[in-house]
Amino acid sequence: MPKALRQTDFTFDPPAEFYRGKVRDVYRRGGELLMVASDRISAFDHVLPRAIPHKGQILNQTAMHFLEATRDICPNWLELSPDPNVAIGKACEAIPVEMVIRGYLVGHAWRTYKTAEDNARTPVLCGLELERGMRENDQFPEPIITPATKAEEGHDEDISREELLERGILTKKIWEKLADYTRRLFARGTAMAAERGLILVDTKYEFGLLNGEVYLIDEIHTPDSSRYFYADGYAERQANGERQTQLSKEFVREWLMANGFQGLEGQTMPEMPDEFVNLVTQRYTELYEKITGKAFQAADTDDINGRIATNLENTEWALNIQLPI
Repeated sequence: MPKALRQTDFTFDPPAEFYRGKVRDVYRRGGELLMVASDRISAFDHVLPRAIPHKGQILNQTAMHFLEATRDICPNWLELSPDPNVAIGKACEAIPVEMVIRGYLVGHAWRTYKTAEDNARTPVLCGLELERGMRENDQFPEPIITPATKAEEGHDEDISREELLERGILTKKIWEKLADYTRRLFARGTAMAAERGLILVDTKYEFGLLNGEVYLIDEIHTPDSSRYFYADGYAERQANGERQTQLSKEFVREWLMANGFQGLEGQTMPEMPDEFVNLVTQRYTELYEKITGKAFQAADTDDINGRIATNLENTEWALNIQLPI
């Protein structure tokens, strides 16, 4: 089995601030960020014990594909990628809201919807009253934006537009800008997916501010941030009440649920066996190749930290880089 990158612990001179997210290790120095996409995988807002070989490379290269393809819609943070797992770009002040947009009733939205219907309540998500009588995987009449507040730890929380404004988390002007960018990015992602025989089901975008301007930050349209269905046969499967064929990490969530874990208090997270870890790598690779139309070229994993250090030598981040002993 290829080796996986669980984490990095680089030190730089001049020093860099460091933050370890669920998936990315982030180094900040001055007005620049260096992000390392690790092979960690999270679900239900928990990082799983085992890392997935090549996952970080796939996420990083998928994100770059879409960041480059959407620069005409809004500015983004990315400047260069000197290593398959590394992206370097502008340091923005993160806006603490995830802009989730959904074209179909699936995942968290479906679970919330079904709970309301089972209890004879009108389904409401982030302040939006949803049409009654929908089925799992049905398409919404038009995409809906269901924001979530960003949590440092634990679960992100659904929040309505009205509450975001009332609590002063966003101004009306910033909300309108984020909502406009979100809809346009989703439309572009939907069109690009359709060209590859896929349906972009739902996704999330994160934004930041730099000199008063809104920038798109982090990853977009990756299997960690998005769900995809295969377009071929979607209507027939839906009409027959069959499960949809999808490319996303939802199957990881389903495996966890089947093994008694949904991130709830008192539950023990199961550890994935080698066979399932290999399957996750295969599914991520499949999505990369399907959505980008490019063959995946797996980077060498014998010494990932050393490889990254070598590839940083010709950048401003190469100053006295040291590997952990």
